[in-house]
Amino acid sequence: MKRLQLIFTMAVMILATSVMAQKRAITGTVTDADTNSPLPGVNVVVKHTSSGTVTDAYGKYTIQATDQDVLVFSSLRYASEEAKVGPKNVIDVKLTADVRALEEIVVIGYGAQRKQDNTGSISTVKRGRKANQKNESVAPSSVYDSSYGYSSNLAPQSFDQQVIQHNTEGYSTIHENEFKNPTDAPLSTFSIDVDAASYSNLRRFINNGARPPVDAVRIEEMINYFSYEYPQPQGEHPIELVTEISDCPWNSDHRLAHIGLQGKKIETDNLPSSNLVFLIDVSGSMSSPNKLPLLKSSFRLLVDELRKEDRVSIVVYAGAAGMVLPSTGGDNKKEIVDALDRLQTGGSTAGGAGIQLAYNIAEENFVKGGNNRVILATDGDFNVGSSSNAEMERLIEEKRKSGVFLTVLGYGMGNYKDDKMEILADKGNGNYAYIDNIQEAKKVLVNEFGGTLFTIAKDVKLQIEFNPEKVQAYRLIGYENRILADEDFNDDTKDAGEMGSGHTVTALYEIIPVGVESEFTRSVDPLKYQKNKVQVNNSQSNELMTIKFRYKDPEGDKSKLLEKVVVDHNVNLTQTSDNFRFSAAVAEYGMILRESKFKQDADFDSVIELAENARGKDEEGYRAEFIRLVKSSRFLAVR
Repeated sequence: MKRLQLIFTMAVMILATSVMAQKRAITGTVTDADTNSPLPGVNVVVKHTSSGTVTDAYGKYTIQATDQDVLVFSSLRYASEEAKVGPKNVIDVKLTADVRALEEIVVIGYGAQRKQDNTGSISTVKRGRKANQKNESVAPSSVYDSSYGYSSNLAPQSFDQQVIQHNTEGYSTIHENEFKNPTDAPLSTFSIDVDAASYSNLRRFINNGARPPVDAVRIEEMINYFSYEYPQPQGEHPIELVTEISDCPWNSDHRLAHIGLQGKKIETDNLPSSNLVFLIDVSGSMSSPNKLPLLKSSFRLLVDELRKEDRVSIVVYAGAAGMVLPSTGGDNKKEIVDALDRLQTGGSTAGGAGIQLAYNIAEENFVKGGNNRVILATDGDFNVGSSSNAEMERLIEEKRKSGVFLTVLGYGMGNYKDDKMEILADKGNGNYAYIDNIQEAKKVLVNEFGGTLFTIAKDVKLQIEFNPEKVQAYRLIGYENRILADEDFNDDTKDAGEMGSGHTVTALYEIIPVGVESEFTRSVDPLKYQKNKVQVNNSQSNELMTIKFRYKDPEGDKSKLLEKVVVDHNVNLTQTSDNFRFSAAVAEYGMILRESKFKQDADFDSVIELAENARGKDEEGYRAEFIRLVKSSRFLAVR
């Protein structure tokens, strides 16, 4: 009898321990103890684990933890705080500014971090060594385990010496589009861009108290971060074209032309089956809380959206590449999440090998008529094998012929390679987002699930012809790295951008009307051998421009053409749609951040007034967040 009682008691204890150890969602808000304002970008980590997340723009977080866990809250300029989970489901924390912490911050170019956090691949200078002596490089080595992926077998070294780390973030140089005379250049041709990485990346800089580098500011990606209320396509084509023309907010003598494209919205239940390959960077550079821990949390959100007919494989890469999860049904969510949870960081970064393997697996499990896609999550710091921008471009151009699309998700700071990831997305029939917090992950992978992962039209190009009797000069705002040669518009072999289910794409042209004096209009000597003649009937026409756009079906090779004539009806700015005014506000803000020579009368107050009067429904609060961001920018030092 006693033996039975003992067995029963032990069973109860085991059951109780099991219940206590069950993870659940812990939520909360982190605020400044002095001002009570929310703190974005705070690292929230389960103590003694690699499980963590980052607070969103409202200081909110969600993390999986057990009763026995302790949460650690840390951020630059603040003293860290710990909180025992216990039975609580909501844990709010106030952080206090720490003068000592400020003194310990090491400036590393565009970012900053504490000296003790500088681990992994860094340069060190020890006391007593000569300044010209060769620096030492320290990095954890790694070993590949077929069951658990990559894990570090050497703990990062601690340093009590001075640490110097140089910022190595990479951005492609942007040369802003100039004003063009339609007599000399009547056509403007470009590829659409649905990427939105630039906006969330520059938000990360501003939330950290710094202005972003000018080449990190891509205005078209800022504009297209936001959705616009365009009408759904009604005819045979999956894209609807809308236009508006009114006063230019930063120069009332100029006109602003707004061009919007609306992709057909397909309900999730009607979307084709997915064959997804998660390609995850687990190299040593991904160890910080805003990299692999945030990445895992992001992919858990995506896994929750999968259906039974969807399938997922997981490939990881560090010093080499390997598959940690074969193609698995979307209804086996626990198996997929468990594979994600086992991932740890360590080693160098063989990104090229990872891409090769991921595409091979996607091709092996190819679903005809389905959504076949590689989702690459990384900081872009490739340093083993194919790694240069040119090598990566050739590799991804070859792989896109397989019919497999690409989504690129960027994480982290300090060594972030925006230029490399933008190339991958642009050349790989894909899209590109930067994930700076869990709220952004939810936006990209949950709220915009269809648009991010399901292509409805590929190789979408626009070509605009301007009437020289009405237009003295025009300038495309942004899209500098998407400009096409005029003859590329009719060439179906030329690659262009893709649109996903429900996606919107917006482009703006600043127009100098005929007869308006401007510092931006320039003339050349008369031609000797030919003359540019204007059609006589144009002077009698109210047409300002003609828009043509081409697209292909996702599995098609031949493009389809649509055309629309645009007339300027002299609509006052106050009478325009929220779409027009808000996109104009974002463009104006982008020119301020870029310190553009074309910003003219642009200023923060104008941006705020425009945006506040054009918030519309704003159900997710993205436009309200934009306004707060602009207000914060006013207090940042000019470079």
